[in-house]
Amino acid sequence: MRRLLIGGNWKMHKGIRETREFAKRLLKKELNISNIDVFVTPPFTSIPAAIEEFAGSRVTIGAQNMFWEEDGAYTGEISPVFLKELGVEWVIIGHSERRRIFGEMDKDLRKKIKMALHSRLKVVICIGETEEEREEKREKEVVEKQLKDSLFGIELDPERISIAYEPLWAIGTGKTAEPTDAEEMHRAIRGLLGEKGEEIRIIYGGSVKPHNAEELLKQDNIDGALIGGSSLDPEVFAEIIEIAGRVSC
Repeated sequence: MRRLLIGGNWKMHKGIRETREFAKRLLKKELNISNIDVFVTPPFTSIPAAIEEFAGSRVTIGAQNMFWEEDGAYTGEISPVFLKELGVEWVIIGHSERRRIFGEMDKDLRKKIKMALHSRLKVVICIGETEEEREEKREKEVVEKQLKDSLFGIELDPERISIAYEPLWAIGTGKTAEPTDAEEMHRAIRGLLGEKGEEIRIIYGGSVKPHNAEELLKQDNIDGALIGGSSLDPEVFAEIIEIAGRVSC
């Protein structure tokens, strides 16, 4: 059975002080998360504080991005080696904001995925369509191309690879896919993954909040959530984690 995975993507929020405050407030909840996996991805400068504060808990730490080389003349980039030295376990690859704002292409993401796996990091690979592509009924075509191009030549390891379906029109907009629509896309993605599809976790990212989390997480093919805005408030994030814990029982 696939364990539910709940990830918090803080994006460019929370410096060191705020990270410590968040961790202390979340850990006061004494959440029972023995049956699910939880991680948060702070900004790079806040990762050491997060690792220190969450030490000994079941909340692990990820990074929001990384480069495809271990070292070299790449000004402004971050090496997976440096992330591992800090104690990072997860890395998000191909978030829609990296694709849309920074122009990252599937061929770039493929190199990052290969290096992340080589570095023994766990990878969350993001894919998803724009509102225009959905209106044109091309959402499955777009997602299939992103998935195949990003994973071409890469051996699927269910222990280290998860997929996040994040429809771009539902990120930071307050919109969310209907649970049945999200389930349909997750089922299609699972089919594209071939024989390893039943083992790989496919999580949903798109304005997940306490009021819609349970219905989304109850779907057969939705194995968790990659959460943006709702992960910034420890009270709200804790509520979603609690919901995930109940659903997975």
